[in-house]
Amino acid sequence: MTSYPTPSLFAEFYSQIAHNRLAPWLNQLPLTLHQWETQARRGRFKQWLKLLEHLPAAQSEQPLNLLDRVSIGSQQSLTDSERERLRKLLMKLQPWRKGPYSIHGLEIETEWRSDWKWDRLKPHISDLTGRYVLDIGCGSGYHLWRMRGAGAKCVVGIDPYDLFFAQFLAIQHYFADPHVHFLPLGMDELPELAAFDTVFSMGVLYHRRSPIDFLRQLKACLAPGGELVLETLVIEGDTSSVLMPESRYARMNNVWFIPSVDALKLWLRRSGFSEIQLVDLNQTSLDEQRKTDWIDGESLADCLDPNNAALTVEGYPAPLRAILIAR
Repeated sequence: MTSYPTPSLFAEFYSQIAHNRLAPWLNQLPLTLHQWETQARRGRFKQWLKLLEHLPAAQSEQPLNLLDRVSIGSQQSLTDSERERLRKLLMKLQPWRKGPYSIHGLEIETEWRSDWKWDRLKPHISDLTGRYVLDIGCGSGYHLWRMRGAGAKCVVGIDPYDLFFAQFLAIQHYFADPHVHFLPLGMDELPELAAFDTVFSMGVLYHRRSPIDFLRQLKACLAPGGELVLETLVIEGDTSSVLMPESRYARMNNVWFIPSVDALKLWLRRSGFSEIQLVDLNQTSLDEQRKTDWIDGESLADCLDPNNAALTVEGYPAPLRAILIAR
């Protein structure tokens, strides 16, 4: 195996996977992340790392709840002034999209109630106990903690946005679980490991220019018999129904293809998946995706037709999200 400089941010991950089924990843991952860190430390990420150094230390034991929420510490762990300092520092990492979190009595009210999505999918997925789990497009890492709370042995999240990595490190500052990892990578930087028991892809498919290639990439990450949990935007229709926005969808300019459930099942079959099940279909509500003090931009309410909430501002069907499970 080729040896590369080991960035301190990922040293523990390298050490852990050196002796498990992810070890082949070490043939290329250290160089990839070394190049990322060399570049990232010259930009805003360097400022965010400095910010994290000023987070107040907890003064007491840290009770933890990852089973039905992400809650670390208690109200008594920080003084009121320390908690206010924590709030001001974490506010500098806006926007907080996925959550919510409770950190030593500070409630981070993220844009998404990601816990509601987890509650919808958890009854339908395979037991995560002892499994190797990969979350594609993990955002701040909220679901990584829920997967660990559900018993996963090794949880890896990837997301190319440096801000989300900084948010993850802020949470990890108060609870450093050696089995939960965030790698600042994009999907195209993943090798065909065929090593994960469960792969989650939530809110990513419609951002990909080539959805079939993306589904094949997801399949290549799975161990034989592994399970894909796919959550994405869908429209109503049959196997031939696919929406490709003219330019923007719900003010997003990076939405490419939104299929019907039947079309998505066909895509999955053609990509080599079987035992495909639709386990949830949910119209996104203004309570689940909302504007809070923890984001600094638009949210769902700004993206819907003010005279007809069943449509986006562009006139397309309002966001309808499906969760499918496949092997």
